[in-house]
Amino acid sequence: MNILYYDCFSGISGDMNLAAMIDLGAEPDILKSELAKLGLADEFSLKISQDSRKGIFGTRVDVELPHEHHHGHDHGHHHHDHEHTHAHHHHHEHRNLKDIEELISSSNLSDKVKTTSLAIFKRVAEAEAKIHGSTIYEVHFHEVGATDSIVDIVGAAICFHELEIDQVWCSSIELGGGFVNCAHGKMPVPAPATSEILAGLPSTQGAVQKETTTPTGAAILAEMVDNFTDSPRMAVQKTAYGIGHRDNEIPNVLRVQLAKVEQQAESLPTVSARLLQCNIDDMTGEMLGAALDQLMEDGAMDVHFTPIVMKKNRPATTLSLLCSAEDEDKFKRLIFKHTSTLGIKSIAIEKTVLGISFDKLETALGTVTMKNAILDGEVIRSKPELEDCRTLAKKNGIPLSEVYLQIGKVRDI
Repeated sequence: MNILYYDCFSGISGDMNLAAMIDLGAEPDILKSELAKLGLADEFSLKISQDSRKGIFGTRVDVELPHEHHHGHDHGHHHHDHEHTHAHHHHHEHRNLKDIEELISSSNLSDKVKTTSLAIFKRVAEAEAKIHGSTIYEVHFHEVGATDSIVDIVGAAICFHELEIDQVWCSSIELGGGFVNCAHGKMPVPAPATSEILAGLPSTQGAVQKETTTPTGAAILAEMVDNFTDSPRMAVQKTAYGIGHRDNEIPNVLRVQLAKVEQQAESLPTVSARLLQCNIDDMTGEMLGAALDQLMEDGAMDVHFTPIVMKKNRPATTLSLLCSAEDEDKFKRLIFKHTSTLGIKSIAIEKTVLGISFDKLETALGTVTMKNAILDGEVIRSKPELEDCRTLAKKNGIPLSEVYLQIGKVRDI
């Protein structure tokens, strides 16, 4: 299996990522001809050069915007993406998410590249919307609507699909420290959008007192990475470096590696989880049922009850709740709040999960959503969503079993 491994000891930005992909073997000519399909030729040019930081040589990419010199930007003083520093934008750069979706969808780029690009943009829009209390289509795309960010994100999708990668792995992501100037004024590092995009993903901070990971870089990783690990077991075939636009105390480079993994089983997505358990002998069935509903509503991965017999031959119930390691404290508090237990056991476990995708299936009865289980990139089984089937059964006045029968016939054709 071909692995692309991101070693983000000095963070990641959109142009560092492009540079690293080119250094790894993505063809600059293919990248340029694909980017030309966006029809933005008058808005940017791509300058690809060799550069080094602290003696590490690699590729550097500059997304040059023809109007930049009017604003007197000094590239030595801000971070690699130009995102956070353009307080005054050229009129093209006020594109919102709808404009960007239209731009990408109407281009001649491949469907794979379109899908990946739009998914990355959506992550940024969702983060910006949450921070500004807006919706994804209303939010002002100050930074990511900018031409250079469009080039960085669509370029990332082009290079990824050209390199024919099976899985993307990544180290913890270094975010930097200090403060950064952006369209809203001085912001703490990581910028709020970066924090939001990387919620739940492993990161480190403080290697330098500067911004090392930008929202664009964060969104590329959040969308592309299958597995986070700081100690990958893999056979590295090639190492490449994307050079950043600053010279920090640590090398301002993004290291990427192409590697092979022999045992596919090792790359199954595994997450750290906690199993919280307690025994309850003084709550009614009704109260326990309400507690289970509440815990699921609060975001538990899973909650189940097991009947047991406790001391003095009392019938009782074991409550078992599965949650992420980060949410352990939250769910302990919720269990104490919603049940009568006085103590909770916590067991650290690893949860291995199959990939999931959804398809729409058209049947004579109506449309039904199919949930696919994915192992090593292959769909190993599919099943119709129960709620869709119940809706169709009700709508057509037939038993639920008949709906399943009809779906089975459609899938056999």
